[in-house]
Amino acid sequence: MTVKSDLQKAVASAQAAKGTYLMAAQSTEDQSAKQQFEQMSTDIDNHINYLNSRLDYLGGITQDV
Repeated sequence: MTVKSDLQKAVASAQAAKGTYLMAAQSTEDQSAKQQFEQMSTDIDNHINYLNSRLDYLGGITQDV
């Protein structure tokens, strides 16, 4: 397994988790829980952005070689 494929799997997992958080936010009537799930979704966006930036970096390296 390569670093690139590991990162791709991490992005896919993070996107799945984000979907789960958003579904949980929609299904609860507890406003505190809803806000927490929405915050978790926002937080994971930062993780996804970071992982994608690492993938972009790796793409640049392999193209330069």
